[in-house]
Amino acid sequence: MTRPFRQQVDEGILDRAAALFARRGFAKTSVQDVADAVGLSKTGLLHHYPSKDALHEAVLAQADTLGARVLDQVGDLPPGPARDRRALEVLVDVALAHPGLVALMLAPATQLHARDPEPAVADLVLQAFGVDPETTEPPRLVRVIGALSALAVLTLAAHARDRTTAWRQHIVATCFDALGHRRPDAVLPHSDQVEA
Repeated sequence: MTRPFRQQVDEGILDRAAALFARRGFAKTSVQDVADAVGLSKTGLLHHYPSKDALHEAVLAQADTLGARVLDQVGDLPPGPARDRRALEVLVDVALAHPGLVALMLAPATQLHARDPEPAVADLVLQAFGVDPETTEPPRLVRVIGALSALAVLTLAAHARDRTTAWRQHIVATCFDALGHRRPDAVLPHSDQVEA
């Protein structure tokens, strides 16, 4: 198998496994479940990843890499609308390319309870917005969680409808609105009645 094709197969396996881990949790997801989801035999899957633990470690490494990529692209920006917009743009692009991994990355951030979390990855996503769940004021925390939830649902819907490119800008705009920022291009229904 050529390297680019192998990498594409591995990314597909990791993404499907991540989606299953996000939905069912690691303990309740079997190697056979992942093999079925990617269209391989259990033996075929074990050829790529020798154990469920090895698969899980590869998924977490990929999710960590993607989370770090988001933080790297926004970390130098001060908290505020410009950072929020950039974080959303990067996250939407990652989500559209890797829906399963994003489901895994966002699950702890949107669920905020430690059932089967991957806290390091969730922390990276929240840090992209300058949020610490322990110290951030409730209105900001709720808005960020709402935007992340919308991002997850909308990118999955875009995949299901094969509209990833057409919906991208609308997903970013919707999530930006959820954060409480007014878009410069937004048209208010009664703009003459709204204070500036």
